[in-house]
Amino acid sequence: MKLRLARHALGDAVVVAVEGELDLFTAPFLRDEVRDAIKQDGARLVLDLQQLSFMDSSGLSVLIEAWRLATGEGGGVCLAAPQAPVARILRTTGLDRRIKVYSDVDSAVGEI
Repeated sequence: MKLRLARHALGDAVVVAVEGELDLFTAPFLRDEVRDAIKQDGARLVLDLQQLSFMDSSGLSVLIEAWRLATGEGGGVCLAAPQAPVARILRTTGLDRRIKVYSDVDSAVGEI
């Protein structure tokens, strides 16, 4: 499955919806989208992971980079609605302790 990305503003945050599989081949597309979103729309970023079915270490690397970029610009990153396989990876690696995870996009936007 391919990776599909959609970006929109919600309040004073930017939401990037991630759908499909985030792996070695698709991670560069999300990396570019995150960089563009922060540059063009600001450093308050929510990654909507509700439709993300798979993520490997390349995807984790992009999430870490997004967090570093956004916090470096005075903003932040939140993750919203990861499904069980992705949530498990976030917990196992401890990334959920670095980047806050919320059950839905609205909750994430309200807290970022």
